[in-house]
Amino acid sequence: MYQDAMYQVKRASQSHTLPIRGLAYHLRTWGTPKPDVPPLVMVHGWMDIGASFQFMVDALADDRWVIAPDLRGFGGTQPAFADSFWFADYLADLDAILQSLVGDQPIDLLGHSLGGHIATKYAGVRPNRIRRLVNLEGFGLASTRPSQAPGRYAQWLDEIAAFNAGEKDLKTYESLTAVANRLTKTNPRLSADKAAWLAGQWASKTTDGRWQINGHAAHKVVGANLFQAPETVAVYQRITAPTLFVRAAEDSLQTWWKNKFTQAEFAERLTHIPQVETRVMADVGHMLHHDKPEELAEMVMDFIT
Repeated sequence: MYQDAMYQVKRASQSHTLPIRGLAYHLRTWGTPKPDVPPLVMVHGWMDIGASFQFMVDALADDRWVIAPDLRGFGGTQPAFADSFWFADYLADLDAILQSLVGDQPIDLLGHSLGGHIATKYAGVRPNRIRRLVNLEGFGLASTRPSQAPGRYAQWLDEIAAFNAGEKDLKTYESLTAVANRLTKTNPRLSADKAAWLAGQWASKTTDGRWQINGHAAHKVVGANLFQAPETVAVYQRITAPTLFVRAAEDSLQTWWKNKFTQAEFAERLTHIPQVETRVMADVGHMLHHDKPEELAEMVMDFIT
């Protein structure tokens, strides 16, 4: 029954490992490089993986060369040891990956959630590398105040201590079916066939026969540095690529932040990107590339081509 329900991949990916900044960086690619067509690089979100874009890649009308890395501490890119992660490392990793794979060739860059924030920041830091930018629900974080810094550092130290004491392990599951059920519980719009397929990408079997998410437990440790909204705006102002921001009509920010960070606040930040267009998708949640991959793929391809 479980196998019968499995999503059938239309465009098979290839798995690669690159030596990047002391890590064996895992990434997936679809298609083949073309000298006159920029690659489309896709950056996944928190506790997600590059393979998560499979449904969207299957729906692409263009046979584009697509590159989707597993960010450090996710999927197949696992450090030997880490007790916390730093946002700037994602930018440095992406920079090194692009230099290794495409050199100075401009790319089209797409990111979802955390990956959308990474992609948008990177586009302002390395504007000459980006031809087109697509941000899918990559809001960043709520504004902070300098007075919060002492408490944040103390929280970071406490959570590192808890991690090293073994108090922040990720939950395990008895079977892949249980993993699939967890995925559909988080996203009720996710179809059973997609959940069944994602489960095998999203989790791996442990030595005791259970299944664990392919994510590093240190991602549960809070970041040491406060989010700096003025810094983010300054970076946005340097973006030269035409930018598409796509969000769900369902308000993810209200669900997470309860008015501490609003769509209006983020919309104001977006105004600092010189060329930006916003589109809203109906009947999708935060995982819009899972909920309506065909509609999203058509929207993205219209924009980047």
